[in-house]
Amino acid sequence: MRWRFKILGLAAAFAGALGCSAAQAEPGSWADAPEKLPKAARGDRTKNLDFLFEALKAAPDADSAKLVEGRIWALWLHSGSDTTDLLMTRVKTAIEGKDNSLAIELLTAVIGLKPDYMEAWNRRATLYFASKDYGKAVADIREVLAREPRHFGALTGLGIIMQEFGEDKLALEAFRRALAVNPHLPKIPEFVKTLSEKVEGRDI
Repeated sequence: MRWRFKILGLAAAFAGALGCSAAQAEPGSWADAPEKLPKAARGDRTKNLDFLFEALKAAPDADSAKLVEGRIWALWLHSGSDTTDLLMTRVKTAIEGKDNSLAIELLTAVIGLKPDYMEAWNRRATLYFASKDYGKAVADIREVLAREPRHFGALTGLGIIMQEFGEDKLALEAFRRALAVNPHLPKIPEFVKTLSEKVEGRDI
C-alpha cells in the first residue's frame, strides 16, 4: 500500500502543476516519437517550437498534424551532444533487445550528464511505466513537464497512469491538457468523452 500512497501524493502534486501551467487506456496509447523523423530545424529552438505548436493546433487533418508532430519530436530529441546521442542509440538497442534494466541505467547516465535533455526523462518514464514502477514514472513525467508543459507524450502518459489508479478526475485533466496542445492525438478524445461522462455526468 505504501507505493500507492506515494503515487497519490505525486498525483496531488500534478493536480497543482496542471492547474498552473472511457474505456481504460491501453499501455500502447502513450504518445511516442515516430520511427522516422525530419532533421531538427535550425535557429531559435523556443521560437521554432512555438511556431510548430500553433501549426499543430491549426492543422486541417491528421496527416498534416503528423508532419508537424514529427518536426516537434525532432526538436525535442535533438540533444546537441555526441555523447548523449551515442548513449541514446544504446538505449534504443537495449529496448529493442527487451533489456529495460540496461535502458534505464543508460538513461540515468544521460540524465546525469545532461539533466535538461527532457527526452531522457520521458523515455525513462515510459520504461518505468512498462515495469509497473508507477511512482518513478510519475516523478519522471513531472521532470518532463517542468521543462516542457506542452509535452503531449508526457501528458498522455500521466493520464494513463492516473487511470490505472482510478484517479479519473486527474486523468481527465491530463488528457484535456494534452488535447489542448495537440487536438489530433489518436484515441484521447474517446478517453476524454468517457471520463467526462464518468466524472461530470452526461449532459441533460
